[in-house]
Amino acid sequence: MSQQQTANDVSVDEIPIDISNTQSGEIEPAEVPAEIESITHGLASEQPPTNPLVVLKAARWWYIHGKGGSDPAFRWAIEWTRHLATETPSDVERFDEFLEYLVTLGFADETHELR
Repeated sequence: MSQQQTANDVSVDEIPIDISNTQSGEIEPAEVPAEIESITHGLASEQPPTNPLVVLKAARWWYIHGKGGSDPAFRWAIEWTRHLATETPSDVERFDEFLEYLVTLGFADETHELR
């Protein structure tokens, strides 16, 4: 590992995980690393990422920093990964919940702005 990590800043890749702020559910858009923000916006777009490993990277971040297993961004990322792996239709209600969550967090003013 080329970078030193403190007890409050642990990561398995270049995206830091703030241990002191895990599963708080209180996310500010400015706190979201640029790569995770980009993947998250991609998941809300009409052409979402097709690499499950990229999607799982975002899922991991949202799980750790959001509301854990109940975080809508985490749940949608897992749902999209399932869709990619099995080619089964994804859950539209879960997608709508994800878009509404992003609006609540301040990523957009309206859900249609995310598409």
